Amino acid sequence: MMNNKIAGKNVLITAGAQGIGEAITKHFIDSGANVAIHYFSSADTANTLVDYAIGKGQKAVAISGDLTKESDANTLVKKTVETLGSLDILINNAGSLVARKMLDELEADFWHKVMDINMTSLQFVTRAAAPHLAKNENSSIVNLASLAGRKGGHPGSLVYATSKGAILTYTRALSTELGPKGIRVNAVAPGLILGTSFHNTHTTKESAAKTIEGIPINRAGNADDVARAVLYLASEYDGFITGATLDINGGVYNM
Repeated sequence: MMNNKIAGKNVLITAGAQGIGEAITKHFIDSGANVAIHYFSSADTANTLVDYAIGKGQKAVAISGDLTKESDANTLVKKTVETLGSLDILINNAGSLVARKMLDELEADFWHKVMDINMTSLQFVTRAAAPHLAKNENSSIVNLASLAGRKGGHPGSLVYATSKGAILTYTRALSTELGPKGIRVNAVAPGLILGTSFHNTHTTKESAAKTIEGIPINRAGNADDVARAVLYLASEYDGFITGATLDINGGVYNM
């Protein structure tokens, strides 16, 4: 899918080499963007995506880092701007459920780990990127939330759902703060997206089948469903949509 508004834009995607992130990166490359692909463990895919972008005549770089460390987040943004020249769009995609744990199993270390992966890392990257985004007349941030942040998730995802709910609020709060600087901030909240390592790890086939029964359009989502929505929100950089969350769940949540 080509999105001509994206051509020539400089984009940073966190966790941009696996699952939904990989699909987002590929959609941006196919729309003519220059990309900085952050990865934590998916070096091979990140490098393949870089080659793919360069083969199309676009700039690309793969940068590894642990974004729960502020220094790594700062370095990521610094290297991005050094390679691409500037920054137009930030996609905060990094996040994980880590494991399913019920309230009585929730130790402090696990609570902090999941909060740091999903929320603190997003804050570190956003804080480092904002001054660069503000240098352009129109810039855009898209945060990856989750249906779990709306509905509370399945049992065992208490911390994950809480962190994703926080991203919804963070998106609204940040949009009012960065609006005057020409930066729009939106989120997407995906529902059941199959074919990703996330659900391959944390969702059984039985659980997925049961969830699909409750989806009005009778199918699970896929990574491309999310990528198209992210691209749309990012590309409306001169638009009027900010502080919004786009629900991508086949009609499960319809408040």
